[in-house]
Amino acid sequence: MRLTFTYFIIVLTFFFNVNANAQIDPTLLKRVPKDTVKTLNMDALYNRPALNIGKTPISIGGYLETNWQHLTTDGISEGHQFQARRLSIFMSSAISKRVKFLSEIEFEDGGKEVAIEFASVDVEFHPLVNFRAGIIVNPIGAFNQNHDGPKWEFTDRPISATQMLPGTFSNAGAGLFGKKYSGNWMVGYEAYFSGSFDNSIIENTENKTFLPAAKDNPERFEEINSGEPLFTGKLALRNIKIGEIGISYMGGIYNKFQDDGIILDEKRRVSVFAIDFNTTIPKIKTFITSEFAWINVNVPSTYTQQFGNKQHGGFIDIVQPILNKTILDWEKATLNVACRLEYVDWNVGKFNETGGNMGEDIWSIMPAVSFRPTSQTVIRLNYRFQKQHDILNNPASITDGFSLGLSTYF
Repeated sequence: MRLTFTYFIIVLTFFFNVNANAQIDPTLLKRVPKDTVKTLNMDALYNRPALNIGKTPISIGGYLETNWQHLTTDGISEGHQFQARRLSIFMSSAISKRVKFLSEIEFEDGGKEVAIEFASVDVEFHPLVNFRAGIIVNPIGAFNQNHDGPKWEFTDRPISATQMLPGTFSNAGAGLFGKKYSGNWMVGYEAYFSGSFDNSIIENTENKTFLPAAKDNPERFEEINSGEPLFTGKLALRNIKIGEIGISYMGGIYNKFQDDGIILDEKRRVSVFAIDFNTTIPKIKTFITSEFAWINVNVPSTYTQQFGNKQHGGFIDIVQPILNKTILDWEKATLNVACRLEYVDWNVGKFNETGGNMGEDIWSIMPAVSFRPTSQTVIRLNYRFQKQHDILNNPASITDGFSLGLSTYF
């Protein structure tokens, strides 16, 4: 916390100095152009609008998310809520030829949670062979890396990407990545060893197998609970005219199976497989993005059946532009209609005693209308209708309501 607070103060001081120092020409502050044609989801962390300070190697940027929300669950509501969801600040630097640095600090819920989300040094040897080390975002699925609020038409992040998978999961680690272009085709890969999960994925306040609980352990940046690193690998293929498909895997030992050479337990493994796909239908410009994941956790036999060994889920977003024209002084302002379909099952399987299906699942449909005065700012109105069953498959609790949000890069 002290480190991230200091970092934030340094960034704020830098901004104030830029504005206050009369020797700095404001015209030297310019947006760094981004190539969005020849990119993959793996490029999302670098493919962001940022301010470049003149001829210096430093670029600074960030984004903000803020919402109004009114939801009701089984007729009970907490009323109107205003939410300062997150403020992210990122800073990058071209240290030297073939060496660059990028960091991202995220402040969530008005500063209640502060985290270094990404901070790595990249060393380029060849387009196909690049080394990355520091705090990395594990590339499982697509959303984990491509999560910036202004890129999405929905105020809430996908349930499967945040409440089944550990959304924006980052760890201290190192590995290789690379890309290759050939005509309309692009292929990319990432392979990292990093910090891992711990026993909290089955020992948590949710009282179920819950991978996101591992994010609450700050010690994962200093030590690995099991002593064995987590491996995360992804292969992505894109055709400019068709779309991008990605296949990823994340797995490792999560439990502390020995201590000072004394065997405490067998090695227990967590494995995650994910597939993601996105495309744009050319003539009508409909954008479709999807992600599905399957999780296997070796849960001790002493645990009750509410701690599932298998989980799966995913989401599909469909976004349709219906208006693209100059509105007021905004050129190419866009009005979209969209819909998100989501499903998660935290406990796949049947009860040993009865043979009946276990519950603990959720599905949601979220229609939306969004307005983009520019590609970097979105105003979005969402309606959520959601049903959730408990493990015994009792009648589902129903949640519905509206949310109105604003998200923008700066």
